Amino acid sequence: MEKGTCPHCRTKHRTEEESRALLNRLSRIEGQIRGLRRMVEEEAYCPDILTQAAAASAALTAFSRELLAAHVRTCVVEDVRAGSDEKVEELLDTLQRFMK
Repeated sequence: MEKGTCPHCRTKHRTEEESRALLNRLSRIEGQIRGLRRMVEEEAYCPDILTQAAAASAALTAFSRELLAAHVRTCVVEDVRAGSDEKVEELLDTLQRFMK
């Protein structure tokens, strides 16, 4: 099945710039995770590994914030302008999951 042809699958068209920025962030996070693995394999000192784990966690949080902001600016705003509050309710549910 081609991308976007599934009637039950939700998709989001992103600009090339937005996709590139998100993918670049994810690539850096992947690199950090591989670095953590390497540190464990090389028996690095625990506090050093924890410092790098905190940096990877912060990078993933920054990715999520960027994606959330884009979602609000596009999907949620478009839905509200169309007179619907479905995306607002979805956003509130999403925020509840983030705050656990």
